[in-house]
Amino acid sequence: MIKIDYPNILDEIFYKMQSLHAKPIIIGGYIRDNILQFYSKGQDYSQKSGSSKDIDIEVYGLSSFSELEDILKEFGKINTVGKSFGVCKLNIENMDLDFSLPRLDNHISAGHRGFEISLKPDLDFKSAIQRRDFTINAIGFDVLEKKIIDPYNGISDLKNKILKAVDKTTFVEDPLRILRAVQFCARFDLDMDEELKTLCREMIESDLLVTLSKERIFEEIKKLLLKSNTPSVGFEILRQLGALKYFPELEAIIGVQQNPVYHPEGDVWTHTMLTLDAMTRLKTDDDKTNLVLMLAALCHDFGKAVTTKEKMGVITSISHETAGLIPAKNFIRRLSNQNELIERVLPLIQYHLMVTQLYEQKSKDSALLRLATKVNMQELLLLSRADFLGRTTEESKSGVYKAGDAIQKRVKNLDILHKKVPPLLQGRDIMACGISPSKEFSKILDSAYEAQMDGIFNSYEEGMIWLKNFLFAE
Repeated sequence: MIKIDYPNILDEIFYKMQSLHAKPIIIGGYIRDNILQFYSKGQDYSQKSGSSKDIDIEVYGLSSFSELEDILKEFGKINTVGKSFGVCKLNIENMDLDFSLPRLDNHISAGHRGFEISLKPDLDFKSAIQRRDFTINAIGFDVLEKKIIDPYNGISDLKNKILKAVDKTTFVEDPLRILRAVQFCARFDLDMDEELKTLCREMIESDLLVTLSKERIFEEIKKLLLKSNTPSVGFEILRQLGALKYFPELEAIIGVQQNPVYHPEGDVWTHTMLTLDAMTRLKTDDDKTNLVLMLAALCHDFGKAVTTKEKMGVITSISHETAGLIPAKNFIRRLSNQNELIERVLPLIQYHLMVTQLYEQKSKDSALLRLATKVNMQELLLLSRADFLGRTTEESKSGVYKAGDAIQKRVKNLDILHKKVPPLLQGRDIMACGISPSKEFSKILDSAYEAQMDGIFNSYEEGMIWLKNFLFAE
């Protein structure tokens, strides 16, 4: 029997509502994840969905939104930013709780704000949730009667791993649901039913995705990249649905052949998808960094679309790492205005071949020190490892990335895994030699830093000797 657990602290709120003849019903992702866990032998879907501390509660039997506010305000600070949608937010013990009244949505204009909202406190549960996207998100739990309410057979769909729309008429009113469908399939190992596939294709063919803001699109892409163990599944669905026309940089790498000696797995698209999935296994504890890494994995070979050539039966993609910078920038800019993403992702793309190259060339420490001034070495090592694992060569299948292991050991010994080596000499040291500040200082310090990275001096004392010789050499 499926058991729905929720934080005990909520009972005090629920009992208060019951005393006022109101019926609270938990609905949405929190219920979905509990049921997924039940059918997946304890796999922690709550962590994958991010809803373990995010609970939606629909409250029936109240006469107005102000009555809902009056109940909740004694339990903590409330936020009524969603009042126009009948939603009142409450934060308790780091839980984000969304309390809402049943409503009907009337689509009157384009966009996710183009709805006329009518609060209907006496609306029955089945009618109220008809506006929801998927059957798996339309399962409720009556906390007072301790029973699951499933008017659209969402539990059966979860059990059978099928994604279905609640209502095809209301589904098409928000094109974002296409991307939600894609990331749900990838995150929860679901297959779209044929009706949903047809709906999504028709919406895409009608160019409805162009009506969405980049911010809304990016939120769904982030969930696909960060919350799925196999994000390639989602991107492959986008390809099959014809949605890659909105992402021309991705569409351009489909069918671009590679040298089978290094890439027996197939074209650039196939390699990119394998690399993307490999990166999910290398993610850090920081989601900002993970987003940078996942975007770098997705974009790292965009340049092959314009540099790949075949000569005398040999396929090459010379300088694809630099040719890919502009398309990668365009791709990210289409998703987000966050300059930090571009600033962190582009260097990873530009230098993603360097780890293997430096290893094969048996480069000196100075080469590693210089590379660390241009890119975050830890992130570069992770991208390079994902790139290596995203192939089907025998070496890659072994999982042993000799170049990455060797370079990482050297980088750690040089203490440049997370930062570049700090300069031993600064402007005050030049002034200590009797030189007045001038525009030449930066050139002198650059020369000093180059000498330091070349190992000409390795301590402050040695650096000062070098500096005096540099400044006063005849």
